[in-house]
Amino acid sequence: MPISPNQGSSAGGTVVTITGVNLAGATAVKFGTKSASITANTPTSITVVSPSGSGAVGVTVTTGGGTSNPLNFFYIGPPFKSSLSDTSGPTAGGNTVVINGTGLTTASSVAFGGNSATPTVISDGQISVTVPAGSGAGTVGVSVTTAGGTNNGLSYTYADAPTITSLTPTSGSTSGGTSVTISGTDLATTEGVTFDGNPAAFAVINSTTVAAVTPAGTVGAVDVVVTTAGGSATSAGGYTYVAGPGI
Repeated sequence: MPISPNQGSSAGGTVVTITGVNLAGATAVKFGTKSASITANTPTSITVVSPSGSGAVGVTVTTGGGTSNPLNFFYIGPPFKSSLSDTSGPTAGGNTVVINGTGLTTASSVAFGGNSATPTVISDGQISVTVPAGSGAGTVGVSVTTAGGTNNGLSYTYADAPTITSLTPTSGSTSGGTSVTISGTDLATTEGVTFDGNPAAFAVINSTTVAAVTPAGTVGAVDVVVTTAGGSATSAGGYTYVAGPGI
């Protein structure tokens, strides 16, 4: 007499189907000592809604002909999430986030706001998921659904891709140390600034302005790249290194 599924939330509410023979007219289905609600009954199957419980219990069916042997049903507690490897990313999604916690073995879905994705289970304490596209920039709740239920409590911020509209000044010494104001859009989550691939010290002023100090470079025009949680923006040849005078 098979049972499907054979596991469910400790809070109850799992729809369970029991198949076998001589099941018509079932008067009771018990999960351990607790009775389940019967929602459908035929001679070969019974559909019930599991009561709350914990651990492993025996499921029995009682008809006018007697009580069946027990089948095992395993109660699973709700998942617990402790952290996200990344708490922000591009509105377009596509980046991979690792979720740490407990009770994640049966994770079937991860929702970022109203958009869901199917995770890859690494262990009971860790899953990874490709972040789905967001509905727009902003912070959303992250929830994980397992056989034990759904757990909320973590947040994730979608960020639009940045743009660079201007640099001031646009040139400076090859020795570096020039203060450059980078203007654009969606710069509030800036994580890095490079001049010709070399990291620059920077400070975020606001969502449209970043102040950077040029690293040393070689003579000529170079690309300036600003990387944010929403992606990267490049000012191609936007800054020119100039050699100092010699006598």
